[in-house]
Amino acid sequence: MEPRFNLFDSPTAAKVAKRFYNVSLALEDSTLPKTLRELVELRVSQINGCGFCVDIHTKEAAAAGESALRLHLVAAWRHSTVFTEAERAALALAEEGTRLGDHGVTDETWAEVRKHFDDDEVGALVCLISLINAATRMNVIVHNAGGSYEPGMFANMAN
Repeated sequence: MEPRFNLFDSPTAAKVAKRFYNVSLALEDSTLPKTLRELVELRVSQINGCGFCVDIHTKEAAAAGESALRLHLVAAWRHSTVFTEAERAALALAEEGTRLGDHGVTDETWAEVRKHFDDDEVGALVCLISLINAATRMNVIVHNAGGSYEPGMFANMAN
């Protein structure tokens, strides 16, 4: 699959991408562990079929110390034993927040999230899920393919 369009060739899209990246940096200051953020972003990327984002978040999670076993089981997290209750709540929120047209975020999922995360962490999760959904959609629309990402390669986009 060949990319349809390079967003960085568009002055407007390049500005948006840079600002989008800078917004995502605020999540680095949250108390959500990096590995949890990467697992959530990986799951949303899988659901939305974004190979580019799956590549990024698999490699970033591994670089942050996530195990290969857990990375392989993210797609089947409901049927595995390697995730904590808090991680399972975050992954459920990620799935329901991505598939809003199905039934939205259920009260049960919301209650589980509230049980495991404080207000700032809940806010960070909602923002994280929203941002990765936007990123996956941009990449799928223009056919950005996965496979060539190296951890940290977007760090020069800051500011």
